Amino acid sequence: MAKRFWVHLPRWEKSLVTTALEAGAEALMLPRGKSAQAKTLGIITTIGPDGDLKPGQDLFQVTIRSKKDETKALRFPADRFLIVHTEDWKIIPLENLIAARGRIIAEVTNAQEAKLALEIMEKGADGVLLRTDNPKEIKKTARLMQQGEERFPLVKATIQDVRPLGMGDRVCVDTCTQMELGEGMLVGNSSTGMFLVHAENVETPYCATRPFRVNAGAVHAYVQVPGGQTRYLADIQSGDPVLVVNAKGRAQVAYVGRCKVEKRPLALVTATYKKKEFALILQNAETIRLTQPDGEAISVAKLKKGAQVLAHIEEAGRHFGMKVEETITEK
Repeated sequence: MAKRFWVHLPRWEKSLVTTALEAGAEALMLPRGKSAQAKTLGIITTIGPDGDLKPGQDLFQVTIRSKKDETKALRFPADRFLIVHTEDWKIIPLENLIAARGRIIAEVTNAQEAKLALEIMEKGADGVLLRTDNPKEIKKTARLMQQGEERFPLVKATIQDVRPLGMGDRVCVDTCTQMELGEGMLVGNSSTGMFLVHAENVETPYCATRPFRVNAGAVHAYVQVPGGQTRYLADIQSGDPVLVVNAKGRAQVAYVGRCKVEKRPLALVTATYKKKEFALILQNAETIRLTQPDGEAISVAKLKKGAQVLAHIEEAGRHFGMKVEETITEK
């Protein structure tokens, strides 16, 4: 799942609340009596005695000073978030708790501590609670959280065939994010092999660019979404989170503004990587592009056998969008 970014403001200051909201904080821990006031500034979950999440009831807090405190921490309900404070910011207690249970929120005071908390044991804490009254630190940590969402190892796949099909329903995913060159979405007929379909941000004499759009493929295809999951393109709706991925495999969350399903001529694109074959059905048009290893876009109309494009390969199959370790053959 995407890491949670919570901010603890030890003192009330309107500008700090606004900064946290604009930085994308999901929850604010506030002084007593300030929850309602914060909600007048934006839609936000509040933490506190008068908040949406009440300490000691909806979540728990613990300070780790000894092994005895670690043992105490494990007695709290595992289905509730546990905010963990370690004096002098020690890593070992966090490692022990992350190994023993989930839903750990590490209390940190700066972006450097947040980075360590999110990388511990590769898995990392489930999120951070940034305690600060420094607006620059809020913004810095927010940028770190956005950069550290998810990564996908990309490989150089070799095109085997591009075959025109008849008419079918294809999906344009319009997001609330302007995508750069080399960015797009991971889409595939099967989740075991997904192409990096490039955004419509390449200049063309035929139509205006749409940097917020990925003409992603036919309705049945899978698209990568946060938390290591996939969804059918047909199921994506306004407000849903999807992943925008760049040519280096770094992902960021984008929110869907709308999806357009329209009948268009289609083409079947087939590729291989280490003898593994996978495919994707796309709209058959010059403006539809995949991504080359150097990050440049290449039109479906110009794809030839032997061309190389970026793809993400998985071994596990999927069940309701979740990875499953079982034998699944998709053709």
